[in-house]
Amino acid sequence: MAMSLVLEKKGSLALRSIDAVPELTATDVRIAVRTVGICGSDVHYYTHGKIGPFVVEQPMVLGHEASGVVVEVGRDVTHLKVGDRVCMEPGIPNPTSRASKLGIYNVDPSVRFWATPPVHGCLTPEVVHPAAFTYVLPESVSFAEGAMVEPFAIGMQAASRARIQPGDIALVTGAGPIGMMTALAALAGGCAKVFVSDLAQPKLDIIGAYPGIETINIRNTSAATAIADATGGWGADVVFECSGAAPAILGLPQLARPGGAVVLVGMPVDPVPVDIVGLQAKELRIETVFRYANMYDRAIALIAAGKVDLKPLISATLPFADSIAAFDRAVEARDTDVKIQIEMPES
Repeated sequence: MAMSLVLEKKGSLALRSIDAVPELTATDVRIAVRTVGICGSDVHYYTHGKIGPFVVEQPMVLGHEASGVVVEVGRDVTHLKVGDRVCMEPGIPNPTSRASKLGIYNVDPSVRFWATPPVHGCLTPEVVHPAAFTYVLPESVSFAEGAMVEPFAIGMQAASRARIQPGDIALVTGAGPIGMMTALAALAGGCAKVFVSDLAQPKLDIIGAYPGIETINIRNTSAATAIADATGGWGADVVFECSGAAPAILGLPQLARPGGAVVLVGMPVDPVPVDIVGLQAKELRIETVFRYANMYDRAIALIAAGKVDLKPLISATLPFADSIAAFDRAVEARDTDVKIQIEMPES
């Protein structure tokens, strides 16, 4: 058995062998993993041992943002071949479920998602994955960018839920990785300008380097004041809440224009208060986001076309041998870090 990055229990990681790769079926492909991004959920399992009802009760391989190379195909697979460079959508729904039939397979209660207990993730040399959720990378898209498709798909889901109109003005609260992905997806989706607010100036400097994005450091100016000044007191057409912070959620009615939209992307750790009357007084439309559905093809197409450049958001790439150090750096949550990736050794 090959070496994998295993979360033994809360606060304990190990590089060791573990039997984590299932048998190949007729509709699967076997993939040699090349690049894996570290997600906030991976870090949360490492530091807290659980996320909501999902509790780490036995050793689990981490990682769900991945790209790689097809090394074997099941007998019924026709759209993929050995040697294809691919990225993999980590959530596998039940294709016969009511949610899947409605096209909202991301909220299928029986979905199996990489690195969500008890399902093993992809920080291991090889994975077996359904071909239907494996996507070819164009030659212009690197393995590193392929591993960024997963978090960018969340931004794409948010932009889609917002029902952006060409020329809209948007505000993203929270300049973490998902906030940045959402801002870029909103621009690609038709927004004329996207404001991004946060406390951390280094993160604002990173996202603010993109054309079409303006930043708000809420240590100096409140987001409500900045948006009011920018829109003549009208408010943003769309507000994407990506911080999960209670004060930001409570202040949402002050940010959006009458009849505008609020998209809840960030996930608070605990229940938070909401100003329902403030939302009602402007008849704001509320949308929520949980992962994504049918977004991988679109995300890859935007990256390949050069409409979205995610490379500046890759802060560091460490070899698999240094995976534990990579996770410890992710735990630090440096203001200058957006996405840390791990590069797997070529077999």
